[in-house]
Amino acid sequence: MLIDTHCHLDAAEFDADRPGILAAARAAGVGGFLVPAVGATDFDAVAALSRANPDCRHAFGIHPMYVGQAGPDDLDRLRERLAEGSAVAVGEIGLDGFVPDGDLPLQMRYFEAQLRLARDFDLPVVLHIRRAQDEILKFLRRIPVPGGIAHAFNGSRQQADAFIKLGFRLGFGGAMTYPGSRRIRELAATLQLESIVLETDAPDIPPVWCGGGRNDPGNLARFAHELAALRDMPVEALIAATGVNAVAAIPGLATLRPAG
Repeated sequence: MLIDTHCHLDAAEFDADRPGILAAARAAGVGGFLVPAVGATDFDAVAALSRANPDCRHAFGIHPMYVGQAGPDDLDRLRERLAEGSAVAVGEIGLDGFVPDGDLPLQMRYFEAQLRLARDFDLPVVLHIRRAQDEILKFLRRIPVPGGIAHAFNGSRQQADAFIKLGFRLGFGGAMTYPGSRRIRELAATLQLESIVLETDAPDIPPVWCGGGRNDPGNLARFAHELAALRDMPVEALIAATGVNAVAAIPGLATLRPAG
């Protein structure tokens, strides 16, 4: 199954045409979608997508770029929602060292708290990592969780190997389509296939052919062809392998069912 392991279907960018976007992605061959929240205000929306669509599953978490809008009660809300049992992962969580005005100490407090919740509920995590690979690895070694996905991975081979050793799969998507993204393309081509999953991060990280416009989940099919070409393997085998990897990373995705 072709699974988009990171797609913000609840985003406002899809409000005008969400049913059509989902239909187009399904027609392109996408069989499943993981929709991570970015804050407590999104919990209801991502859960509703799962209820309405058998090919969607969701994760609850507080994104590092939104911790400034969160409050202590949001962690309590997160614990309560995880206790319901509907979420297949804790995410999107992590650290962002790229944003100039990001409050890294605050990000770290929320990240640590959410890792502890993932450990308590025995859930994998969906990681946001920008210029913070080594810092996140330190947290993961101190607070072990049941693996998950390092979303939009852009670290070194050594860092990639460290995440894989901790039980994580690495997400590749739109950035891989740019010829200038040499490190990402090299990793996508040479990492062991068992460590790779596909994602769009729609509506963000548009591929080269979007010209900077909105990224749609239907692009995942072209990402699969791009990755298969980089690895010099049949696209059908690539899709099958990355689907297996997605379920290994997020076991709750095993319950995905075709829509319609």
